[in-house]
Amino acid sequence: MRNFLTVMTGLSVVSVPGMAMAHHPMGGMTPGNFMDGLLSGLGHPVIGIDHLAFIVLVGLAAVFLRGKYSAPLVFIGGTLAGCLLIASGTVLPYAELIITGSVILLGALVMSGRKIPTAVYLVIFAIAGIFHGGAYGEAIIGAETTPLVSYLAGFAIIQYLVAIGTGLVAEKMWHASEAAATKPRIAGAVAAGVGVAFFVENVEGMLF
Repeated sequence: MRNFLTVMTGLSVVSVPGMAMAHHPMGGMTPGNFMDGLLSGLGHPVIGIDHLAFIVLVGLAAVFLRGKYSAPLVFIGGTLAGCLLIASGTVLPYAELIITGSVILLGALVMSGRKIPTAVYLVIFAIAGIFHGGAYGEAIIGAETTPLVSYLAGFAIIQYLVAIGTGLVAEKMWHASEAAATKPRIAGAVAAGVGVAFFVENVEGMLF
């Protein structure tokens, strides 16, 4: 647990100045083949700390829901939809503010330790997924069909693995059997803190 807190806190400090670069796993270049698309898709959700924090929160929230293995798929479905919207030329307004705001909101819910209705979480997963996926989509604009498909597959797979893996850590290693358990709540607080750091950075960028 201590290592988790240290890593998340350290990553939040290191990653804020490079937030724009976190949206381009291939250094800003559009993937040109299957493997480039796959590697870019696998990397995008985990090198952007705001996205990673949200996926971790999805796993922490979902593990205490009845559909703990299927609930993360709602978020992933949203990210796929958002990515395709951006790739097709659709603009999602205030995307970065909504992305970081979603991290704060979900982090606060997990931190509260309260039993939140599954439907509420699923709505948050779906809406947030569209905007997180929109950020993913910026790295694939203009790509051909093959790298686009492999990119979608890559980030869908890695997000599911991270979410389910986080839930297993909470359930099997932390022995957390309910949302009120201490360790998931602390992890939620840390992730929410990451969201606050990114949100402030975004607001400052808009103002200055």
